Amino acid sequence: MPIGPLDASKNPRYAGFATFARLPRLDEVEHADIAVVGVPFDTGVSYRPGARFGPSHVRESSRLLRPYNPALDVSPFASAQVVDAGDIAANPFHINEALDTVQASALELTAGGTRLVTIGGDHTIALPLLRAAAERHGPVALVHFDAHLDTWDTYFGAEYTHGTPFRRAVEEGILDTEALCHVGTRGPLYGKKDLEDDRRFGFGIVTSSDVFRQGVDEVVEKIRKRVGNRPVYVSVDIDVLDPAHAPGTGTPEAGGLTSRELLEILRGFVGLNLIGADVVEVAPAYDHAELTGVAASHVAYDLVSLLAMRHSGQA
Repeated sequence: MPIGPLDASKNPRYAGFATFARLPRLDEVEHADIAVVGVPFDTGVSYRPGARFGPSHVRESSRLLRPYNPALDVSPFASAQVVDAGDIAANPFHINEALDTVQASALELTAGGTRLVTIGGDHTIALPLLRAAAERHGPVALVHFDAHLDTWDTYFGAEYTHGTPFRRAVEEGILDTEALCHVGTRGPLYGKKDLEDDRRFGFGIVTSSDVFRQGVDEVVEKIRKRVGNRPVYVSVDIDVLDPAHAPGTGTPEAGGLTSRELLEILRGFVGLNLIGADVVEVAPAYDHAELTGVAASHVAYDLVSLLAMRHSGQA
């Protein structure tokens, strides 16, 4: 029987250690089916810093999460052993070393079949997480929620930044280029070549305007058709949400998704072969009333729920 979160009727939600959803720590269980792990790293940011404080902020914002998810009709913490695996301590002064650390830690955490939901940190960390996922599963399908493409080449000559992870991933052959999708993109670009390069890498794009005009159900149908039954990794930059819903992020863009739209799209992924996920770019210094932290914690909760459903055979 899985060990669940603290009982809120005996331990007030605002008391005690702030693990994700007040779950047990990894060292308190014999085996974890799903682990929530933080990567407090933001050396790859290009505008506002502060995402290194994202994991602790999302954990604090997750205190009100409850054990039954009615939208998906699952009790994720009873269906699988879910834990908080703490933080991966990545070198803040050396990006390449940090990427190697994240990859090695992800491989160690998944050695026994554990699935990861990672809380960033900036989007640079998606690259080592995808490297680890591909080592376990081969090239993976990717559904990438973001205001931005993150397929740029370099920034100030740097190859590894939060704007380049998916270009590097395509170049390294760790993504299945038949099944790549951006969702929620918007805002100005450096030039039309950005879109041309992105198309050449194999990405399909569902813009935030597409979500608004076509609706959630049509968007979900397109994504499901694109990824099929391939092993799929979901990467969520919280700036996919409009700044009204997620002000606490490093590169905000007007005209984004609502938190309701994002959650409903994720809930449409029931039955997909989800093998891991991340939620990144929460920068609490720009948050207020925990708007961004609450949104990110609910996104992570639904991702955990999807993984728990797959683990228990409910999807």
